[in-house]
Amino acid sequence: MVADKIAQEIEDLHADETSPGMAAVALDLAQAIDSTDVPGAKAKAAHELRSIMADLRRLAPVETKGDAVDDIAEQREKRRAAARQAAGE
Repeated sequence: MVADKIAQEIEDLHADETSPGMAAVALDLAQAIDSTDVPGAKAKAAHELRSIMADLRRLAPVETKGDAVDDIAEQREKRRAAARQAAGE
C-alpha cells in the first residue's frame, strides 16, 4: 500500500544513497500509515511523510536525460557512421 509506493519512489530517487536516514524515516512513516486505523495518527504521519518526501525529492540527484537536440545529434551521428562504413566498404 503506502509503504510499497514510498519504497519505490525512494528507490527511484536513489534517496537511500543520498539521504539514508531520511529515507528510513519515510519508510517508517509509510508503514505507520499502513498499520493504523486511527485517523489522527494517519493524518499526522501523512503530513510528516509529505514533508520528508518533498525534501528527498529536492535532494535527489538530477538525471540527465537527452532532449530533442541530443536525439537529433545522436541520429545524425548514426547516419554519419553508416555513411563512413558504406564508403569504406
